[in-house]
Amino acid sequence: MSPRSAGIIAYRKKGHQLEVLLVHPGGPYWRNKDLGAWSIPKGEFSAGEDPEAVARREFCEELGVEIETPLRSLGEIRQRGGKLVTAFAAEFDLDTQAIRSNSFEVEWPPRSGKRQTFPEIDRAEWFALAEARQRINEGQRPLLERLESLLAQ
Repeated sequence: MSPRSAGIIAYRKKGHQLEVLLVHPGGPYWRNKDLGAWSIPKGEFSAGEDPEAVARREFCEELGVEIETPLRSLGEIRQRGGKLVTAFAAEFDLDTQAIRSNSFEVEWPPRSGKRQTFPEIDRAEWFALAEARQRINEGQRPLLERLESLLAQ
């Protein structure tokens, strides 16, 4: 069975421009990667878990902010590696300088026997849709189109 994740695309309107919140993964592998490396805040879940509850939990874990606003479904997409992502949209604003991410531990450098702790998310930024399309993981781009269509209704 393919791994499943649930996440939230937070969006805001700045004047007439729509902006979306994307996060950059932390850790040494992602340090020098930019275009195509960003993601929506999301996390894996197991059978029987409620995707909306998981999306809210992961948003809080990755950004340190609870999101209590209503969520609108953007459906599900399949990323290149096979992971299924269930996404929701929420109009929500936050100060990206104030995020507090959870962390993970990994052996680094590889085969060194040393363990280091890294933030799961090393930064979050607001992007206009055109730039977000450049930055987001290619498999998640359809979520941006779905958000744009949802908001045009």
